[in-house]
Amino acid sequence: MNKEKRQLIFERLRDANPNPTTELNYSSAFELLIAVILSAQATDKGVNKATAKLFPQANTPDAILALGEDGLKEQIKTIGLYNSKGANILKTCRILLDEHGGNVPEDRKALEALPGVGRKTANVVLNTAFGHPTMAVDTHIFRVSNRTRIAPGKTVLEVEKKLLRFTPKEFLVDAHHWLILHGRYTCIARKPRCSSCIIEDLCEYKNKTSD
Repeated sequence: MNKEKRQLIFERLRDANPNPTTELNYSSAFELLIAVILSAQATDKGVNKATAKLFPQANTPDAILALGEDGLKEQIKTIGLYNSKGANILKTCRILLDEHGGNVPEDRKALEALPGVGRKTANVVLNTAFGHPTMAVDTHIFRVSNRTRIAPGKTVLEVEKKLLRFTPKEFLVDAHHWLILHGRYTCIARKPRCSSCIIEDLCEYKNKTSD
């Protein structure tokens, strides 16, 4: 795919959704961090349901630690892997207090040092909370990047690096959200909705569908 096509693709995605953001509900960098940790192998809808109960009671490291292990797990037990996620969140809260003054660090290395935080989670926090031009490549972005040929790659890291290299700079901050939403609602896994896709004529997928 050439740079002219990529430019047009992102222009259309921007025109359709000028201010994209995550579908996770949050009101601070800390709430976003906790929501993203909980979102691993879970839906945003499921996470929002749990955090709607959790955050009014505890939305700071101190407050979550005050809940204790049993209290936290009671709030997040509707989410898959809640035992390990709960343990990681408590450890993360302790590190935030001991090493970062209770604040979420605006630094990749420091974020990835937190329990339950990998490269993708760090990218989400850096992008969504702090406005860094990062790419958190999940299954949706990986699929869209390969299908459309915007940034094909065999691994998540390869796709991430290509997206950072090939995405026009003016779109880098928001591209992550546009691609996730496109994969979630249009370029879906089983049968992409090509006939209702705003970039269908620019996409290089060979097996396009007609709804």
